[in-house]
Amino acid sequence: MIFWIASYPKSGNTWLRALISTYYYSENGVFEDKLLKKIDQFPTKKYFKDFEYDKKNAGDTCKFWIKAQEKVNIEKEIKFFKTHNVFGKVNDFDFTNSQNSIGGVYVIRDPRNVITSIKNHYQLNDEQAIDWITNEKNFIYNVQSFEENGFSDFQFISSWKTNYKSWKIQKKIPIKFIKYEDLINQTYVVFLEVINYINTITKNNQKIDKEKIKKTLKSTTFETLKKNEIKKGFSEAVPSREDKNKKISFFHLGPKNDWKKILNRDLKIKIEKSFEKDLKELSYL
Repeated sequence: MIFWIASYPKSGNTWLRALISTYYYSENGVFEDKLLKKIDQFPTKKYFKDFEYDKKNAGDTCKFWIKAQEKVNIEKEIKFFKTHNVFGKVNDFDFTNSQNSIGGVYVIRDPRNVITSIKNHYQLNDEQAIDWITNEKNFIYNVQSFEENGFSDFQFISSWKTNYKSWKIQKKIPIKFIKYEDLINQTYVVFLEVINYINTITKNNQKIDKEKIKKTLKSTTFETLKKNEIKKGFSEAVPSREDKNKKISFFHLGPKNDWKKILNRDLKIKIEKSFEKDLKELSYL
């Protein structure tokens, strides 16, 4: 069965994957880039190689989402997957169901901080960024491999609001919601809750190793991950649009990404106006 690590893009998904993969898949609680591969992304091209679909038609893989997950679950093991996809139907095809998924964790981040990370990652100006985060029809795919693979990695993300709401209102599988801000400020407490939740949902009776948790947290601090990227590179960093030989820093600002200090007033007002109800619901306003 599949356990999802879900979020809107640039909301802390990679950090949580680093924490979870290091705790469950390392021997000593020390992070290595290769551990992230233990929590693969879905949807991606590799899971549709046995199906016939139109690579040039955005969203054509949707009709095989469930069948691809059924193939994943043939091994009858608990498998973690990262996704930015909405929970629901796209082109009348379900993203997942209770027959293939056992539960998940959804990471929420204040959209006023999300937008600054999006601007850096996708190299967007203010107007492009606000259009991106509020676009109900927004989707992402692997731009670098588009000529060869087309829309094989299509993920329908919609807007920040719809993405979050889609996972919140669904009733098919249990989801634990955590705030990125809480994960930063109370890392040990929140991560311990996540481990407890995962073990409960997946019926993992193994005793929680609190010493390994401490080692995991130490090796996955933002500063450590950023230093690791500078020294060794990072597999999920994307090439710059201006210079294909240069990659955009994946671990950009982290905890220093404070919208109060770096977000211009007009953009702040537009985000708060667009997402006012949800920001209040989440106590961001």
